[in-house]
Formats: sequence, C-alpha cells, structure tokens
Amino acid sequence: MTIWPADYQAPWTLAGVVTREGVGLHTGENCSLRLLPSSKAGFHVSWIDDQSNSTTLSTKQLRESALCTTLDFGSRKLATVEHLLAALGGCGLSHVEIQVSGEEVPILDGSALGWVQAIEEVGVIPAETPRRNQISLDAPLLFHRKTSVITATPSERFCLVAVIDFPQAAIGKQIFSIELTPEKFVKEIAPARTFGFLDNVEELRAAGLIQGASLENALVCDGKKWLNPPLRFSDEPVRHKLLDLIGDLSIVGFPKAQVIVYRGSHALHTDLATYLSNHYCDIS
Repeated sequence: MTIWPADYQAPWTLAGVVTREGVGLHTGENCSLRLLPSSKAGFHVSWIDDQSNSTTLSTKQLRESALCTTLDFGSRKLATVEHLLAALGGCGLSHVEIQVSGEEVPILDGSALGWVQAIEEVGVIPAETPRRNQISLDAPLLFHRKTSVITATPSERFCLVAVIDFPQAAIGKQIFSIELTPEKFVKEIAPARTFGFLDNVEELRAAGLIQGASLENALVCDGKKWLNPPLRFSDEPVRHKLLDLIGDLSIVGFPKAQVIVYRGSHALHTDLATYLSNHYCDIS
C-alpha cells in the first residue's frame, strides 16, 4: 500500500516509469501517456516522438477551450489535462516528466482514480531538488465570470470549498469542503467522475466535442436520474468540480489559501491560476 506524503511541503517524484493508454474524451482518438521521475521541480511535457524538447508547464500555455483545460505548446496542443494534473498535484508529486502521444490525455474512467492507481503502481520517492515555494497570499482575491465566482483568502493551509447549483433534480444544490492532503485527495476527490446531460450530447458532438464520451467514462444525467448509477459519492458532481479546480491550480502549485468556488469553470479556475503565477511565482 502506498504511503502518501503528509502534505504539500516536501519534494516528491515517481519511483519508476508508468504508462497508460486510452481514448480522448473530446477527440475520440486513442492516445498514450508515460509518467517518469524528474530531478527538476515542476511538471514537464514532451512528446514520445520528440523527447529532446521538454517544456515546463506554466500558465502561459493555458488556452480557453470548451469543457476542458488545454495547453498550447506552439506547434502542438494537449487537451483535457486537468484530471492527470489533479492526480499529480493532489497526490503530492512536485517533480514529474510527462511524455505524450496524441493531442489529448486519455480520459480513463472520467475521474483521477486511474492516474492515482498508475502512481501507486510505481510508488513515490523524495525528489533530488526542492519543490517550488508554496504561494502565500498577502490579500484576498476575487474573480468572476457572469454568475460564477472564485475567491482565495490567505490561510495557513490549503482549504477548498465548492458550491454547485443545477436545475436538474438529480443534482440540485451541493456543497463540499475539504482541507486538502494527499491522503484525503486520494480517498475523497480522485474517484469523482466527470458528468454531463443527455439533452446536450448531440449538440456537443455536432460541435466536435465529447467524441470519445461513453457511459464508461462519464456520468450522464437525464434531469431526474442518472443513466449509469451508482454514484461513488452522493455528492459526486460537486467533488468532481473540486477535482477540476485542483488540476487547474496544480500548474502553479497549491497556495496557502482558502479557495471558495461557486459554479466553477476551467476558465474561472485559470483566471485565478494566472493571477497567482503573474504576481507570486517565478515560473517561466
């Protein structure tokens, strides 16, 4: 059994190399991804067919895209990175090399659980160099997009609160809060799957999205009920919203802050991440 780091203070990397393959949620194409130990702080991306050019992830690569987080590397893009990054950051890893084949991270079962299991397969060890300094806020932050809001308030620990409010009876209003640690992430957040609505499927597919979606990698709601129960948690949707937020913040690292998000989105999350990077980090 993997013994997870106690918190997000010490540097950790993988003890070996692990590979996963699967379909991309939006492209519908098969893709593979390899995770390797690294001696450099941060998460670094290269392509399996061009391993010589490794790029350290930063908010400068973030691009707005529908229903996922996409990284732009100039000649190449990598979509739907949020579940993978949530697993790496949430499990306490700080030094990882990511090698990919394709334009999208495999969706696996729609949660971060498959990536956690991949990490468990090889284990974690202390990294050779320090992790980046954890961000300490000097003032509260507030960002909003229409009716969606995210705040970050200075705190000694990384605490998260998510609130969702859907008209569909199967979801409705949900709230979930957690003081995040790697162990809590693995048990309480990582298994939460992405979700969608039956009446949106044809429209999204016509727009070129969710080409690889299925009842095996997403919870689907028809309004009153779930088409593929049982849920892993009674409040699985709001936990998945926190999973997405954790993934989007993993690029800059988790701040010493209480972060509250109401009706979150990847665009709203990256507004916060970009501000933190520009004002508190030296990530290039």
